[in-house]
Amino acid sequence: MLYSANPISTTTTLSDYQEIVYQDTEPMDKREYDDLKEKYDGDDFIYERTIEQSGWWTRFKKWLSDFFKDLFDFQSDAEASDAVSSFINIFFIILFVLVVFFIAKAIINREGNWVFGKSSDKNIIPVTDVETNIHATDFKTLIKNAENDNNFRLAVRYYYLWLLKTLSEVELIDYDVEKTNSDYYLELENETIRNEFSYTSYLYNYIWYGEFNIDAEQFDKAKNAYNQFLRSLWK
Repeated sequence: MLYSANPISTTTTLSDYQEIVYQDTEPMDKREYDDLKEKYDGDDFIYERTIEQSGWWTRFKKWLSDFFKDLFDFQSDAEASDAVSSFINIFFIILFVLVVFFIAKAIINREGNWVFGKSSDKNIIPVTDVETNIHATDFKTLIKNAENDNNFRLAVRYYYLWLLKTLSEVELIDYDVEKTNSDYYLELENETIRNEFSYTSYLYNYIWYGEFNIDAEQFDKAKNAYNQFLRSLWK
């Protein structure tokens, strides 16, 4: 509104005021907006949505935000929301690390087959309770049970582990679950024992890692070789 220093006469008419009002006569640029409806059509532009209409994830975060706000006495919803976002990010990072850890552990514990294949010069002893507690294992009982089940491959495996246990007890090798049969072979100084070990290792690798099903007759031949070698070590 424009003010005048002079008193306004009571006889001033409306037309007199209109004459002193400034009128903008500059041309105006006309703006045009194309496809506004399509451009702003989406969930992000629905401002009247309620929590009940939102998805379960949004409702869960809202519930968690309210819980954090009450628990930590946040002063605003924004602080609680930021805390929830940080908590969720940390949770998923920890979850990812755990998943990777258990997958790696499962791969390592699968008897070396998945990662290392069936090579005889890889980890010849999978990391299981039997191998890690080799000195406390009753191999006679395990072998007997395997024979009763006609699981001759497993029996040969136990024979080989029993042999490593015996070689360790007579201090001819230093047993380690991570060693290969080549490592043990190089540790043996006696030529006769080294040759016996080479042959029994061959039987183990051929039958166990080769996954060949053997019959009772073939098993008896391998069994005799192991028993003969074991008896010679205690002489």
